[in-house]
Amino acid sequence: MRYFATLLGTFSRVISVRNWWLMVLLLLPSSLIAHDIPSRVTVYAFVKPEGHQLTALLRVPMEAFGEISFPLRGPGYLQFSEAEFALNDAARVYITESMHFYENDVELTEKELRLTRVSLPSNRSFTSYEEALENIQSPPLDNSTNLFWRQGVLDVLVTYQIESDQSDFSIDPQLGTLSDQTTTVLRFLVPGGAERVFNYLGNPGVVELDPRWHQAALRFISMGFTHILEGIDHLLFLFCLVIPLRSIRALIPVVTSFTIAHSITLIGSAFGVAPSALWFPPLIETLIALSIVYMAFENIIGAKLEHRWIVTFGFGLVHGFGFSFLFSDTLQFAGGHLFSSLLAFNIGVELGQLFILILVIPLLNILFRFFVKERIGCILLSALLAHSAWHWMLERGGQLGQFQFQMPIFDVLFFAALMRWGMMLIIIVAALWGMYELFRRFSLIEGFSNYGFGRVSNSENQAS
Repeated sequence: MRYFATLLGTFSRVISVRNWWLMVLLLLPSSLIAHDIPSRVTVYAFVKPEGHQLTALLRVPMEAFGEISFPLRGPGYLQFSEAEFALNDAARVYITESMHFYENDVELTEKELRLTRVSLPSNRSFTSYEEALENIQSPPLDNSTNLFWRQGVLDVLVTYQIESDQSDFSIDPQLGTLSDQTTTVLRFLVPGGAERVFNYLGNPGVVELDPRWHQAALRFISMGFTHILEGIDHLLFLFCLVIPLRSIRALIPVVTSFTIAHSITLIGSAFGVAPSALWFPPLIETLIALSIVYMAFENIIGAKLEHRWIVTFGFGLVHGFGFSFLFSDTLQFAGGHLFSSLLAFNIGVELGQLFILILVIPLLNILFRFFVKERIGCILLSALLAHSAWHWMLERGGQLGQFQFQMPIFDVLFFAALMRWGMMLIIIVAALWGMYELFRRFSLIEGFSNYGFGRVSNSENQAS
């Protein structure tokens, strides 16, 4: 019996020790990995095609090279005299293998890592291509410089063989793995002397460095289409429009007014009409949520619909500012083709709206015909949309309330902005008058009050 107890105690101690080591082995790698990957990193780059060579200059914080073993001295200072191999290794593993350049859609495979150089974090040579090139060609720092390796920045010079500097160049930068949030600021130096500046987060996919107008247009059509499908607030607003008006004839005025309205403010924002104040985006986001709440409550109470196109026009102006925030962030990909990119983005938005309407209208008609009564279904769906939008409105309104509003300074800039807003007001009034005359001529805004929740008059049924 004693032998059995001793054996049992020995076995339990072995199991406990084994479990302790297993826990250490499981926790240790995860802590190391979490420590090696920085939370955010900013990469600066210059790209210049010249003759038969494309030159790429990059600056990357060395804290992103957590898996590279650098020669150190003292408390962790970089040993510059012995660091060349490790620096080249870091440049190849983390940078050159992740940067894919294309000439006329053909990947450039003949590349050469020319130079690497560690610079101090206070070095400001990457303000221009010439200064960055001069800095990387200067002698390396010596061992008398006390620099912790994680605090340094690595400058890299890579060259690619090309056919001509007049070709179409693009890049697929896969640098998103350098940190949890990698921001890249890339400047492409066009042979003619212009400069294209790109600022993107993570891995943006293939980016045309100097796109033709049709290339920029296709990209912005895709952006506009995707923005509608991913913008849940814009989708809910469209649902509120469709619920009581499910016939094509009844939807023409409201959809047209919404389209014209958001086009006006989107174009105006692209040309600098929108305020640059920090409180303006939260204000617009709050008003967008308010537009959903208003339309949903209008559906619930069964308001008259003959003037809905006017209300939709007003809210469309607000949604246009919301569209402009995305467009301004992606304007860098236009490559100097502002007007064509703006038009293409708007076309993408309209295609997205049309796609949603084609899907939603038949589904709602089936729902109200076979599953639920029309009036009850409209109330339930609108209440659900209003509930979600109400919480958004409160949340966004809380963010807006954190800003301090000050009286504007009545200077030249203020009156110039006032003139731009006056011009936009004239355009808005002209658009309203033109739509009213158009809808009245084709009898599109008469008799809406008789439609109710999706019901059309007898004359409408006979006409259809």
